[in-house]
Amino acid sequence: LTFAVIVVIIEIVKKKKFNKMADLNTLASQFVQYYYNLFQTNRGNLKPLYRDDSMLTFEGAQFKGVNAIIEKLTSLPFQQVAHRIATLDAQPSLNNGIIVMVTGELLIDQETNAQRFSQAFQLIPDGGSYWVLNDVFRLNYG
Repeated sequence: LTFAVIVVIIEIVKKKKFNKMADLNTLASQFVQYYYNLFQTNRGNLKPLYRDDSMLTFEGAQFKGVNAIIEKLTSLPFQQVAHRIATLDAQPSLNNGIIVMVTGELLIDQETNAQRFSQAFQLIPDGGSYWVLNDVFRLNYG
């Protein structure tokens, strides 16, 4: 999926052609697919989705600002990762923002045992697109 697809979905939401919550869920799903595709192919390409006000909490460690976030994401010690999404929930947030909660499994490099994860995003509208204000990632053990 491309960023253009997300822009088209945003335009549909603005025109209210469908039920607002259905549109919100569609937008969240498209964002998550786009995000994880970039994460899997080239994590450095996630940079336009973050701003200087963005914050990432990754396994309890906090990173503030686009450069610190991208440095963290690109320094993760694996080459390949595949996300299997189990659940995706979205809620409207203040000032037309969106909160997205994802759970699923990760397959890292040549591992055969998937690891469970959860990730939450707060998306902020900016013109015809959205950016990530908050990103919280956690592996789920046990």
